[in-house]
Amino acid sequence: MTYCFIAPANGLGETITKMQLLVTGATGFIGGAVLARCRVEQGMRLRVAGRRPLPNRPDRVDSVLVGGLTPDTNWHQAVDGMEAVVHAAARVHVMVDSSADPLAEFRHVNVAGTLNLARQAVAAGVRRFVFISSIKVNGEETLQGKRFTADDEPAPIDPYGISKYEAELGLMQLAKETGLEVVIIRSVLVYGPGVKGNFLSMMRWLHRGIPLPLGAIHNRRSLVALDNVADLILTCLRSPAAANQLFLASDGEDLSTTELLRRTAAALGRPARLFPVPVPILRGGARFLGRPELAQRFCGSLQVDIGKTQQCLGWNPRVTLDEALRQTARYFLAGLGKVGGTGAA
Repeated sequence: MTYCFIAPANGLGETITKMQLLVTGATGFIGGAVLARCRVEQGMRLRVAGRRPLPNRPDRVDSVLVGGLTPDTNWHQAVDGMEAVVHAAARVHVMVDSSADPLAEFRHVNVAGTLNLARQAVAAGVRRFVFISSIKVNGEETLQGKRFTADDEPAPIDPYGISKYEAELGLMQLAKETGLEVVIIRSVLVYGPGVKGNFLSMMRWLHRGIPLPLGAIHNRRSLVALDNVADLILTCLRSPAAANQLFLASDGEDLSTTELLRRTAAALGRPARLFPVPVPILRGGARFLGRPELAQRFCGSLQVDIGKTQQCLGWNPRVTLDEALRQTARYFLAGLGKVGGTGAA
């Protein structure tokens, strides 16, 4: 059973349509979606900050160049007059990190850089700080039939997950010391129109009809649609109950890798050409190639329980997994006809 402390209302939720909001990472996947959703809120004043200008900056959106996310970044102009911050900028997880000391690099940006921003936000009078974290803080894998919860003891393994956890700890300590309302959202794999990385590779394989040895995987994994993440973030901005809370994000539906491939193929209008290879053989092949993490991603389970998110916030995913897959597929297919499009093979 998870319990949610209901924080006293401070009027922030009642004035979301008039809120003055700073979004970091607005050129990224999640930050861009948050910006798009917030723009439909009449009267909301929006500002973005980053190292490069926002392409085709929309009307009613201020843009401030601050350089990178570092312990020395000057955020004064960005946070001045803002009521809330959605912090989506980060040094992101990569499959192969070439840094001499990856943990130090992640800490420099994701921990020290984030806390520098938060302290300057406090000094400027910002009331709420929504931090986009990662399920990697909980761990890399769940036992079949088990789910990560918001109340679990954190067990990050890789440098990215460790840095996100340390940033969470620093933000919650700052909240205790200053009264800043911190909201932490740990997200599983996010997919949607414009997705890149492994999910984009998967769609390319399916669209080309490449036979894949992934037809006999019976794991369970949670995903979250981009629309659902953006909607949850807006809910965390407006809800008094979100203050100083930690929430997990997912679509509320878990599926196996095999099922995900079949349903994505259906959304693309293609047959899924899958043939069954036993999981132990897949894991052995990945170890032979020196890429055991690939087997974990394809064969391992990672499930989350969003019960606390639903109970505390009265929130439920706004789009279903299948509808989100169709949206993602339409964007991918539209890009096939454009030079340099996201879906270009």
